[in-house]
Amino acid sequence: MLLSLIFRNAFRHRLRTLLTVVGLTVAVLAFGLLSTVVEAWYAGAEGASNARLIVRNSISLVFPMPLTYRQKIRQIDGVKAISTANWFGGIYKEPKNFFPQFAVEASTYLDLYPEYVLSDAERKEFMRDRKGALVGEKLAATYGFKLGDTVTLKGTIFPGQWEFVVRGIYRGRDAKTDVSQFFFHWEYLNETMKIRVPRRANQVGVYVVEVADPSRVAEISLAIDSAFRNSNAETLTETEKAFQLGFVSMTEAIVVAIRVVSYLVIFIILAVMANTMAMTVRERTAEYATLKALGFGPLFLRLLIYGEALAIAGLGGILGIALTFPVADAFGKAMGTLFPVFIVSDLTVGMQAACALLVGIVSAVFPARSAARVNIVDGLRSMA
Repeated sequence: MLLSLIFRNAFRHRLRTLLTVVGLTVAVLAFGLLSTVVEAWYAGAEGASNARLIVRNSISLVFPMPLTYRQKIRQIDGVKAISTANWFGGIYKEPKNFFPQFAVEASTYLDLYPEYVLSDAERKEFMRDRKGALVGEKLAATYGFKLGDTVTLKGTIFPGQWEFVVRGIYRGRDAKTDVSQFFFHWEYLNETMKIRVPRRANQVGVYVVEVADPSRVAEISLAIDSAFRNSNAETLTETEKAFQLGFVSMTEAIVVAIRVVSYLVIFIILAVMANTMAMTVRERTAEYATLKALGFGPLFLRLLIYGEALAIAGLGGILGIALTFPVADAFGKAMGTLFPVFIVSDLTVGMQAACALLVGIVSAVFPARSAARVNIVDGLRSMA
């Protein structure tokens, strides 16, 4: 009987219930989408390996390091493997077409990143072609790159027109792998710079170091930096996660603003839901008085109010969660490579469900107490 009364009451005023459910759906959807944006911001750091270190110039990332550092770093105890990478920063057709581009030491770089899945044939073709390039499957889908296509980038950091041939399209080992990057041979970049600007040749943007024992990353980082202390290009070594978080910290204010807005949306819909339940109780004062006169106690009335609030909040929450997936998918595609990883996590879904539940419970607190305190005489008199 209680469940029957709950659902009948919940949909007695269908228009009001419909509008409240729509509001809850939009709020839960917005909260989920904003939370996914925040998670996407940190995706690079979350997907980083704890066994990889990034060595860069201690002054700034824009200052390079000599190629001679490579052998010295390799000889440090605990270093398992090493590779090089340079940020390229080229323009594809027009400035708005931004995507990460790296000149890497092809023979070693891919071994350090097993999460980049590539077929043996594509890897062989990439290694064979000096102008070969690897693109992530998301990047390929965004710009229509196919195997064998020629991609021309206009250099900014490294001036000139640079032509590359797509020799491989890599996939991600899991959903959180960044598949929006563009890789090409560091040797091609270096040899070209020897001809165009000789003084900029044999320089490296960052060294990627794999350690044999992840528990020694602090010790090995200190050893690397100590080896180049007081040199012309002192180094700063940090974990790959710390390196990625350094970029995120530059936009920390935006992330905080998004988080605040996401919780503000829930607070607003909580106020709307509380108002709906308050109106419900005021309209049914006589009914609650009648139930009390028939022997139903305050607990029954409280359960009735809480049940109705949870039914409405639950429906809105379920619809909001269900819509989050297609909306997030469409949003991620529309953003292209701006968010390399844009997926709705289990944590986000759990937070959406928790918010809907919280709205249902909190919005019923005062109306339920009011209904439980209804005076039978005064309630029945209101029927006159």
